[in-house]
Amino acid sequence: MPPTADTPATRLATRLAFFAAGFAMSCWAPLVPFAKTRTGVDEAQLGLLLLCLGIGSLVAMPVTGWISARTGSRPMILLGGVGMVLCLPLLAASGEAWLLALALLLFGASLGTLDVAMNVHAVAVERASDRPLMSGFHALFSVGGFAGAGLMTLLLWQGLSPFGASLLGSAVALAAVLAAGPRLLRAQGGEPPQLAVPRAAVLLLAGLAAVTFLVEGALLDWGALLLVGRALVEPAQGGLGYMLFSVAMTVGRLTGDRIVMALGDRRVLLYGGFLTLAGFALLLLSDWRPGALAGFVLIGCGASNIVPVLFSLAGRQTVMPPALAIAAVTTTGYAGILAGPALMGFVSHATSLPLAFWMLALLMALVPATARIVARN
Repeated sequence: MPPTADTPATRLATRLAFFAAGFAMSCWAPLVPFAKTRTGVDEAQLGLLLLCLGIGSLVAMPVTGWISARTGSRPMILLGGVGMVLCLPLLAASGEAWLLALALLLFGASLGTLDVAMNVHAVAVERASDRPLMSGFHALFSVGGFAGAGLMTLLLWQGLSPFGASLLGSAVALAAVLAAGPRLLRAQGGEPPQLAVPRAAVLLLAGLAAVTFLVEGALLDWGALLLVGRALVEPAQGGLGYMLFSVAMTVGRLTGDRIVMALGDRRVLLYGGFLTLAGFALLLLSDWRPGALAGFVLIGCGASNIVPVLFSLAGRQTVMPPALAIAAVTTTGYAGILAGPALMGFVSHATSLPLAFWMLALLMALVPATARIVARN
């Protein structure tokens, strides 16, 4: 690893990339109710549209990993960043379902490209450092999530059109990408890693990561609709829940290293899982708006350090090379956050959206149930 990989400039560039990804992704959350109304689709059709976002990401991720291994992550960070900036206004302007599907496909591909490339860049910077940096990088994704959802909610609340709000959101994300560009590591080149089938222990870690990411994806894509559908908030205020979730997630990640050091991996998974389940119960059972919004906060606090612990465990397991294990957990996890929420549409259409969230809570119960198995310490 080149000695110059860890510098103030490269650390700033990595943080800006994570911020831009979280910001742009969260800008979509408050736009979902407006997109549903504008296109006239029902929950099942919206689920199919959201599936396009996941398909775009899942197609782009392995391609991005292969290209980044050969040419470096910088070109792919810039490609993904600029792509999502261009696609965000299309999400707010598409009046036909097929146009929204195409925009979501391209938006998902851009986010998938940026997600993989920025993590490759983060690994390169962290390996050259004498201290852990990954939690801080991922915290900036949460900061971006809070800022994106908060800005879009504020703009819509003040009466700005969804398209106008999306243009301002794109401008902020573009500024972050352009500021990161000159500071990113230059291409190093190399051969792409060989593929390997994940072992059972790694598959369990990957599955738990997928469930936890699915929670975040469900709150992103369906949280506003849940609040609006239960008449707890007005449509323009639908992003409040995800904004509060993002704040709680950010605080949890910023303090995560100290929490893990104090409690250990098993207790973080156990207590974090129980706290997340308590948040679901409060969100779904409370008819009082502050109580339901407090459920978003508890879910954010509980889930914030579960994924970092799962990544750490994947790096320490010995049944397969750590790098390949982490790649498997990353791919499966992001599949959960990007493709999984589409399943919420089918379930909510067949039953109801609250019941779909109850089923998600049941899946989340797997985290505390398997904490002792996955964290043998």
